Amino acid sequence: MNTPPPAIEAPVVPPRPDKIAPPTPPKRPPFRLFGGFLRSLFILAAVVALGGSVAAYGLYRSLEAGLPDYRWLADYSPPQMSRIYAGDSRLMAELAAERRVFVPIEAIPRRLQQAFISAEDQNFESHRGVDPVAVMRAIITNIEQYGTGRRMVGASTITQQVAKNMLVGSDRTVLRKAREALLAMRLENALPKSRILEIYLNEIFLGAQAYGVAAAAQAYFNKSLEELTTSEMAFLAALPKAPNNYNPLRFPEQARIRRNWVLDRMLDDGVITAAEASAARAETILARPFRRPEVVPVGGHFTEDVRRELISRFGQEQTQGGGLVVRTSLDPALQAATEVALRNGLLAFDRRRGGWRGPLAKSAHGATEWLPALEAFGRPPGMLPEWRQAVVIELREREARVGWFERAHSRAPAEPRTGTILLEDLAWARPVLPSQGVQPVRLGNAPRRMSDVLALGDVIMIEPAPSAAPAAGTAPARNAPAARADRVLLRQIPDVEGAVVALDPNTGRVLAMAGGWSFERSQFNRASQALRQPGSSFKPYVYIAALEQGIPPNQRFLDGGVEVATPQGVWRPGNYGGGSSGGYVTMRNALERSLNLVTVRIAQDVGMDRVSETAARFGVIENMPRFLSMSLGAGETTVLRQAAAYASFVNGGKRVEPTLIDSVQDQRGRVIWRSSNRECAGCASGPEGGPPRFTDNRRQIADPIAAFQITSILQGAVQRGTGARAGAGLNRPVAGKTGTTDDYKDNWFVGFTPDIVIAVWVGYDDPRSLGQGETGGTNAAPIFREVLAAALQGSPAVPFRAPPGVALVRIQTDRGETILEAFRPGTENSATMPTEMGSGAAARVDSGLGGLY
Repeated sequence: MNTPPPAIEAPVVPPRPDKIAPPTPPKRPPFRLFGGFLRSLFILAAVVALGGSVAAYGLYRSLEAGLPDYRWLADYSPPQMSRIYAGDSRLMAELAAERRVFVPIEAIPRRLQQAFISAEDQNFESHRGVDPVAVMRAIITNIEQYGTGRRMVGASTITQQVAKNMLVGSDRTVLRKAREALLAMRLENALPKSRILEIYLNEIFLGAQAYGVAAAAQAYFNKSLEELTTSEMAFLAALPKAPNNYNPLRFPEQARIRRNWVLDRMLDDGVITAAEASAARAETILARPFRRPEVVPVGGHFTEDVRRELISRFGQEQTQGGGLVVRTSLDPALQAATEVALRNGLLAFDRRRGGWRGPLAKSAHGATEWLPALEAFGRPPGMLPEWRQAVVIELREREARVGWFERAHSRAPAEPRTGTILLEDLAWARPVLPSQGVQPVRLGNAPRRMSDVLALGDVIMIEPAPSAAPAAGTAPARNAPAARADRVLLRQIPDVEGAVVALDPNTGRVLAMAGGWSFERSQFNRASQALRQPGSSFKPYVYIAALEQGIPPNQRFLDGGVEVATPQGVWRPGNYGGGSSGGYVTMRNALERSLNLVTVRIAQDVGMDRVSETAARFGVIENMPRFLSMSLGAGETTVLRQAAAYASFVNGGKRVEPTLIDSVQDQRGRVIWRSSNRECAGCASGPEGGPPRFTDNRRQIADPIAAFQITSILQGAVQRGTGARAGAGLNRPVAGKTGTTDDYKDNWFVGFTPDIVIAVWVGYDDPRSLGQGETGGTNAAPIFREVLAAALQGSPAVPFRAPPGVALVRIQTDRGETILEAFRPGTENSATMPTEMGSGAAARVDSGLGGLY
């Protein structure tokens, strides 16, 4: 078979490059091109979303890390004002940074709750802290109003407002709003709606210094929450947006419009019916501003000391916001009498020694247009309520015409008044001459014509008292005219100051405390804060130290000159008046007459170490230096300490800690502090437990017999000695001691009966002489007597109680009087007549200090 030969293929010759045609690109469907773009866009979106998620998560973690702890809100109790009450349960003061009355949600009327929900957060019951619908609505509204200058609309829920007010603050930033929203959602998970609403309604500020709905109901309508009408509830719910702009007393129309808006929201939410809404709209918003309860008008220094003690014990925050109920020992009637007595004493001294220190100011108007000019002058701090500022509008030889104004109430127009000052009433108004340093005030001659005292245009203080007697310390003129209907008296606030403390010697409860002329003039409490030399009122501590060592009260000591060598030279103390009997006197006689020389000898005999320890035991001076001059009262103490120390004399030698506060209760009524130092066994048991038994835990600091002996001697000081003015006309047992320091810088009287101790001090704030002969018996003792008379008015006379074991022996005094003397058993006939000062010659002395009288 013939097979054809294979075909020979021609070799493939590659074409020349310049001859090759470009390939034709394949055609792609249009949908593949669009799909690639979408894929790229998706990838980009995914990257952006992932980056945004990471950023959002980072922001979330950052916000979460900075969120405050909100769990404490579950037990949160909002700040409430604390109240201080007197001993008779009258209100003395309210302490509060914010005026708030907390009311639990169960006690807030449901309609009032709904009014706030309708006005502030209509979806409160359904949202979880943030309301998305309200947020979107606010965004759209703000976009529409952009550029109009109107304030941006918010979308905060009630929960967000709680978060803002309580936790995150109120700065207007996006981050703050984000933290607020996040915290609001967490609050919704942690707290029930009722608790969130309770916090909101008790915390929110509603104007008129009112925080919370209860305080606002009082502030605007003087009503409780249960007494509010629907209209009044809607008005309160209108306030959160701008309380000051909707005050009905200032902006009644704006308040009405906003209230009606709230009523419309309540109607939309089905809270009220159409008839109720119509009736509420027709109701006028009649604001009746809340009148704060009347407070005790006296005791400013006492109240301030109570406030300071509360802050010391409980801190500033709890004192002003803890809702404390503080019950004090103040007796308002005695406090008022104490303040009057102190002012009377200071005025009497000022008219005797103070002179006329000139007008308050000068008015350029004189007799014309004086009323507007006088109204422009501010009221001087410390001016008494019955005094008035006046202008001298006419001046004659023996009288001056003055003008002042009266007001029926604070908002009433000023009504002019005129009166006449007579020269006969100005014998005290001698001009004050320049003096140096601590020297007493120097006075010129008594005025002979009215121009010696006053000039036209002088702004002065007067007392409109047509029927008043001549001023204290002023003798009526021999040819004085009959009382004139338009007569007024010239007044001035004294420069001299004083302090008084009255307390119960058995408990230490301070019943009255006056820390100066006026709390308005000076908040410095001279009764508890001023350290002054007690002078001879310190001497009883020296004498009780001797009595405790068994020295009888009829022990005789030499009343003669004393010389003691000191590093400063020879110290030569002297008695008041500079003299001495040169003979022997009993210890009783020496203390009744306040003899310095005998006191120094007794201090030398018992030793200054013993005297210093006694002063510390009684709490009058801690760590007293062992100088002999300290026995004459050269140390420093306070009026309050002196009163408490003397209380130990009358109560049988028990240590007395003065207290102003009886008890403190928290806002739930639990007693968290009590001052009583007595334990009561069986007080908590029922009738079947038998009678309660009290245990006195006070420390015994002095021998009861020695305490009664010093009480008996101090009773003699009032009956026969330097304190005679203190008990004049009272017809009851009174004991006490005067005190006057060198150069008459400090005047004291500290005295007591079995039921009350009263300490009085008179002097200048910057120590200087009160004047020659101005002693405690002259200035302090009359104040004491006036306070004591008020305290014991209507009560029977009570004798001092003698302790068991004391021996009462009838003896004759140095003055020939027969008295019952108190002796420690076995010492009735042990009195001796020492010839020298005793064995204490090593005691140190500093010269020139101490008591005189």
